[in-house]
Amino acid sequence: MSTNAPSGPARFNEEERRQLLALARQAIAAHLACALLTLPEVAPALRWPGAAFVTLRRRGDDELRGCIGTVEARQPLVDAVVRMAVAAATQDLRFASVTAGELPSLALEISILGPAAPIAAQAVEPGVHGLIVRHGGRSGLLLPQVATDHGWDRETFLQCTCLKAGLPRDAWRDPGAILLAFTAEVFGED
Repeated sequence: MSTNAPSGPARFNEEERRQLLALARQAIAAHLACALLTLPEVAPALRWPGAAFVTLRRRGDDELRGCIGTVEARQPLVDAVVRMAVAAATQDLRFASVTAGELPSLALEISILGPAAPIAAQAVEPGVHGLIVRHGGRSGLLLPQVATDHGWDRETFLQCTCLKAGLPRDAWRDPGAILLAFTAEVFGED
């Protein structure tokens, strides 16, 4: 296993970020209204393959309302963001679907993921790395900002990623466990 941090994702300028956030919100609104979304022309950087998570939070109390994403860059980033925005609003099984009336009270956050790479447990940096733990046919993922939001140290981050996978909290110590780390460019409406 490598102890090197994975390389970071591409950097996006303010206009590209604004375009992605606007399209994510428009995609959710169109889906909730049973309308089609026609994608406008976007910056060239947004047409390259990319992996992204979209997180929805209630404005005011910052309560999580939905979060879904993709780890692999299999489609243009703009398409991934649009698809994950709708999924975060309607397919996160932890929550009921977002309603059209609720949408204005939600803030969107986008995490553009860099490639995941093997990492040794002692090299994981909470707040810098996102983490994937795979073991026994199960997999769990936590974004880098989750550790920061909760003030977790390395071991707690590893344990909580195992729990997210439905594994025992110390499964990351098992020699058969696979640890992958990634970085993310995170930006939001608020």
